[in-house]
Amino acid sequence: MPEGHTVHRLAAAFERAFGGQRVRTSSPQGRFSEAAQLDQMVLLGAEAVGKHLFLPLAPTEDVDPGAPVVRHVHIHLGLYGSWTFAGEPGFADAHAIGAPRLRRGEQEEELDAAGVTDWRRLVPRPTVRLRIAGARGLADLTGPTACEILDADGRRAVLERLGPDPLRPDPVGRERRRFIEAVRRSRTTIGALLMNQKVVAGIGNIYRAELLFRARLDPLVPGKDLSTGMLAQMWEDLVALMTYGARTGRIVTTQPEHRELEARIVERSRGTRQNGDEDPDVVPREESFYVYHRQTLPCRLCGTTVRSADLAARTVFWCPRCQSRRRRRASWTRENPAAPWALASETADGKAA
Repeated sequence: MPEGHTVHRLAAAFERAFGGQRVRTSSPQGRFSEAAQLDQMVLLGAEAVGKHLFLPLAPTEDVDPGAPVVRHVHIHLGLYGSWTFAGEPGFADAHAIGAPRLRRGEQEEELDAAGVTDWRRLVPRPTVRLRIAGARGLADLTGPTACEILDADGRRAVLERLGPDPLRPDPVGRERRRFIEAVRRSRTTIGALLMNQKVVAGIGNIYRAELLFRARLDPLVPGKDLSTGMLAQMWEDLVALMTYGARTGRIVTTQPEHRELEARIVERSRGTRQNGDEDPDVVPREESFYVYHRQTLPCRLCGTTVRSADLAARTVFWCPRCQSRRRRRASWTRENPAAPWALASETADGKAA
């Protein structure tokens, strides 16, 4: 399932591609017949909250986003949903965002171009739930868990069900306090709480495993046992990690000096791609994580075998030696408070400096 940073990248791509434009909307699959109601409306922007995307549309571009006439297309990609973009050079600065795509040889699965070079003539696949087309390109949605039209009250109801999003602005620290309070009043394990979208919105299985390793926390520690200071550090680390992910399209949690140590990963299939894999200069997937999908392999730092178990309906990964119940953040993450997760030696594009 795409994690929160992916949805924020998706919102940014929609802003660049369609923001302020009158768009054409259709449902080639036929399962989103409401698309006809939106045809020829103006896309006012795009909003990401956790794993949810909202696309507000209105009759004219001067309408206030909160006006009753605005219709919000609410999309949750779920496990299999993705958006595929096609258009003029530079359009949206993305090809596909969402669930990992299957490889076919060395090529990603693409729109049904059949040799067509003009994006205006691209035939949508039969599985396309929603197509949005603008002046310079189009975007096709396939396989979402949710695709619906909401009014302002409906949008608000979705937001009220979600916890704080580390990638949304938090100038006064309100969202951080919400996260800390939600964790500290619960007897549930921190490993389960981090997967609860009512506690924190946007975290998926990778961020959970890696955040707990970096905090040196056993996944089974109850939330109420954690101090305010430790949770504040975890929140700030999460903000940094997800900001990097939103900027680069990659989840990378390892320190540069640890990446070549035990550079292996255990996955069921080699046929998936992450967003950003097309860049040959990105950190390889097998060097990107400390414990995620590294069960049965030695920990990069201590050599202890990384373990895995079911927790909150997903597999959690951890190092039983590094992640003791009470131990606080290791010195290698405290020494540089300006960049506690230490990609300080890399450029803004996530490449080694």
